[in-house]
Amino acid sequence: MSRRRSREEYERTLAFRFFRWLSGSKDPYLGRVEMKPQEEWREEESVQLDHLHDHQMLRDRIYDTEHNRKIIFFYKLYKLSAVVFCIGLASLLLYTVSYLPKTGAANRPANNEVPARYIEKGLQETGAVNIVTGMILDYRAFDTFGESNVLFVATVTVLILLHAKRNSKGEEEQENDRIFEPKNDAILQAGARILVPVIILFGIYIVLNGHLSPGGGFSGGAVIGAGLILYLNAFGFRKTEKLFTEKVYKWVSFSALTTYCLAKSYSFFTGANHLESHIPLGTPGHILSSGLILILNICVGMVVACTMYTFYVMFRKGDF
Repeated sequence: MSRRRSREEYERTLAFRFFRWLSGSKDPYLGRVEMKPQEEWREEESVQLDHLHDHQMLRDRIYDTEHNRKIIFFYKLYKLSAVVFCIGLASLLLYTVSYLPKTGAANRPANNEVPARYIEKGLQETGAVNIVTGMILDYRAFDTFGESNVLFVATVTVLILLHAKRNSKGEEEQENDRIFEPKNDAILQAGARILVPVIILFGIYIVLNGHLSPGGGFSGGAVIGAGLILYLNAFGFRKTEKLFTEKVYKWVSFSALTTYCLAKSYSFFTGANHLESHIPLGTPGHILSSGLILILNICVGMVVACTMYTFYVMFRKGDF
């Protein structure tokens, strides 16, 4: 059985010196080669002045905008090109407009079969008394879905660009939410206690009655978002964040957009394949009617309300 070597004996072996050199932990030339400290190199002052003079002469010759012929020619050509482009674009637009049909003409796009179909058979095919809502959330429902996704993407982009800086512990650098808003205002808070419930209820009414009367998800969601902003201004971020946080926004938006997508994907798939969707339109004029339009209005209203509030909070505070 071999004897275990001590640390001192191992350091005197060739293997130890080889692996130390291989790992770079010791420079084999350090202390064994005569070394002279390198002095800082300084250029003579006259040479420095010559370099500065040559550099200034070069800049004056290249960037002299008042006397440089090439730069003067480029600026004149640039202005002339801009004028020609604007005149050409305006002429092209005017030429195109001259071919548009006259007001009230029978061949105007507004007088084709599409708006006639919306007006004549909108109530029968969508079940919505409000023709505009039937058009937006039934005939052109996927367009509205794209608009809702645009709002969501815009909000996410603002969250990324304006996110507040956090310290090493993950906490916000500014903890006092009164930095971002005025001091407690008794008049504002008293008014908000009365107005906020009314505003939010009115927004819900607009959303739920969008297929029966003027309104819908976009306008109703804007009213609800205004109510949330008023509540925030009156009572501050800490109280508002007990009800509405970043997590709530993400889940509400995700759930609303997913529900919208699944509902209209099913409806469009059955319609495109001439299949019965089995979604009852109900009795026109009743609250539970118009098929999926009521559900889609709710989804759009949730997305719009969350987007309005999130934009306001991010531009004001930088975070939820």
